[in-house]
Amino acid sequence: MALRKIINDPNEFVDEVLDGIVSAHPDAYRFASADKRAVVAPATPGRVGIVTGGGSGHLPLFLGYVGSGLATGVAVGNVFSSPSPAQIFAATKAADGGNGVLYLYGNYGGDVYNFDLAAEMASAHGIPTRTVLGADDVLSAPADRASTRRGIAGLVMVYKIAGAAADRGYTLDEVSMIAHRAADAVRTAGMGLAPTILPAAGKPTFTLAEGEMEVGVGIHGESGIATVPIASADSIAGTLFEHLNAELGLTAGSRVAVLVNGLGATPLEELYLLYSAIARLATEQGAHIAYNFIGEYATSLEMAGASVSIMRLDSELEALLNAPAQSPFYRPGTAISQPRAASATVEQAAAVEASHPTADFESPLRSAFLALAERMPAHTDELRDLDAALGDGDLGLTVSAGVVAMADRISELPDTITSSALMREAAMAFASANPSTFAALVGSGMLAASTGIDDSRPLNRQAAVAIGRAIAAAITAKGGAELGDKTLLDVLVPALDELDDGASPVHLHAFLERRVGEIASWRSRRGRAAWHQERSIGLKDPGSVAVAYALVILIESDPA
Repeated sequence: MALRKIINDPNEFVDEVLDGIVSAHPDAYRFASADKRAVVAPATPGRVGIVTGGGSGHLPLFLGYVGSGLATGVAVGNVFSSPSPAQIFAATKAADGGNGVLYLYGNYGGDVYNFDLAAEMASAHGIPTRTVLGADDVLSAPADRASTRRGIAGLVMVYKIAGAAADRGYTLDEVSMIAHRAADAVRTAGMGLAPTILPAAGKPTFTLAEGEMEVGVGIHGESGIATVPIASADSIAGTLFEHLNAELGLTAGSRVAVLVNGLGATPLEELYLLYSAIARLATEQGAHIAYNFIGEYATSLEMAGASVSIMRLDSELEALLNAPAQSPFYRPGTAISQPRAASATVEQAAAVEASHPTADFESPLRSAFLALAERMPAHTDELRDLDAALGDGDLGLTVSAGVVAMADRISELPDTITSSALMREAAMAFASANPSTFAALVGSGMLAASTGIDDSRPLNRQAAVAIGRAIAAAITAKGGAELGDKTLLDVLVPALDELDDGASPVHLHAFLERRVGEIASWRSRRGRAAWHQERSIGLKDPGSVAVAYALVILIESDPA
């Protein structure tokens, strides 16, 4: 089975990645070993060196935290495998500025043995070393066996603190002591929604059934400690926070740093959902988040999932965390000077409902729009699937949310509001419910059409067709589409012609069915659909299908 990865030979994957990184950032990195597995930043004479290392597949961990104000060098192993002692020693020699080297890495057996061997070689060459291990994953072992825990994303904050201490001229023992303190102060817990696929193996590292997630995953594709049903972001955050706070014991006045980390395939939006929930939970304990990091900081190739790290801060740790740092990969966090309010306060002025013009009769648009709200949501899934093939998949939601918002707004208006005012209110409700290109074009068309409505008499078919033509003209002017571009206009305009000729609901329904099928054979020439070029041929235009359904509903509701 072919791998769905952008790679060449899986056996050359790591070496080619490193070549790409060093060639892309020649001022930031250089190779320090013949096999190109030791990479260093420019060393500062007199500064304590910091060397890290581990397996590949975790970018920006480990190499990404080599830079100014961070680590000095890294030894890079194969995917999820330890670097060799020779590679670690090569990085050590290149990172030594004359005052020794701190080894700072995750608590994994192979890494520990190989770094210890490198330390012996360094000692034989007159380079003093100290070792600090990241062991922050609370779900990998209970508290009474904390020394066996693995190191994951919390290590990022330890790099930052140790690097800043080295920049300030701390001695090797002092850098080691502050790194120990930072490592002891941080706890991490993670969860996964999908496994990773090793390039050399070509298959998932674990399996999950539909609707399941793993609690307690690491960063080497491991499964976790429990397989549970997928939960909401708030629920996931609550579970992770409970595990973390059981050991951190946050209380009123606690100052902390929080890192919400994506494991490789988790949208940033979802990470911010987790952060919002974690911030709320921390505030409920009386703690203040003084610093935060949100993004991908320690990944596991394409694993979907996230981890949350919380570090208890003292004044020195906080100052070092705030110090400047730079690398091609490092993304600085955000210092927060003021405590987060337990609940956001929004100043609300008394809403004064503007008076709306009324007539002596109820506009037929009212029942027509209510009919759309009742019947269009039934087509949500179909429109979503059609739009996913040619666009971004949001049309079903755009249409269903839009018509429901129209009905909600209508329910707030006088029964005898004029047709033009009703059209304006409906236009804004539709355009605002799920803002998108389609919603904006249709909303602007309706808004433009409202200006030409005669409110002195009830609408008839002729007036309704005129409204439709005004909507089409406004969409053409706003979006630039023309007949033949395979857009909603290619259904709307000819359907209006049919209505002008007196088409019955049955006739119009049949015409629309034929028309949608006919234009499916065309090539799309506007919007996202046009990007598919020849592949758009044979696919129904989702906007045209939506308009066809709407027209059938409108004529059957007999607005005229």
